[in-house]
Amino acid sequence: MAVTDPYRENRRLWDEWSDAFQALWNAETATDAPPTPSPFGPDAPDPERVVPAVESAAVAELGCGGGQGTVGAALAGADRAVGVDLSREQLRHARRLREYCGVDATFVHGEATSLPLATDAFDVAFTEWAFQHVADLDAALREARRVLRDGGTFLCSVPHPFGEVVDGESGEVDRRYHGDSRRTVEIDESYDADMVVFDRPVGDLHRALVDAGFAVDAVVEPDPLDHAPNVDGGPAAAVPRDLRLWATAT
Repeated sequence: MAVTDPYRENRRLWDEWSDAFQALWNAETATDAPPTPSPFGPDAPDPERVVPAVESAAVAELGCGGGQGTVGAALAGADRAVGVDLSREQLRHARRLREYCGVDATFVHGEATSLPLATDAFDVAFTEWAFQHVADLDAALREARRVLRDGGTFLCSVPHPFGEVVDGESGEVDRRYHGDSRRTVEIDESYDADMVVFDRPVGDLHRALVDAGFAVDAVVEPDPLDHAPNVDGGPAAAVPRDLRLWATAT
């Protein structure tokens, strides 16, 4: 299957931006050690009733970037932790983090819509702030369902689509919530192209999960004042910034 233009352009930009992005990520933490947040850690914003136990589980992170979530899952006790990403440069950082933390985790290069993973191989899969870059969401969710065993747990976390239509500084609404989902994001003026993202309404995300073979168990919208590190008030605190859908493979 031919890759899409957004896939190709985003992959190139992530390869170029990877060093600067990971440096920024590490610089914004309050600890000396690199951060390894995951949905299974104590600071995750999700209700305990929907978060699966990952001890002795096989866990996959789809769109793992620098590997923070995958390494976090391994530190939480996962028997097998695998991260997949489209950017080889991001995966280079992920492997470096794995070595620093001394955990057993595997990182592989691949596309969300055609995962290089076996069918029915995982108990838990998750993606955090990655699927907004995927043009064919339905195909990506079908792949997530394929690699999960029946009854497995899936977390799909994306930037909240309502938060993305409101300017965090001025509070002005930039565009329609139900308008064209595709938009571009400037990394900074030194790059020759913009990142492509897709802001899908909550209902569309819910429908896509159900169509892919999931039962949605919870829709979590964390309070940005409690769970967004760069939000301390103003318009950015008035709307949700993170959308987290927990689902079970049926």
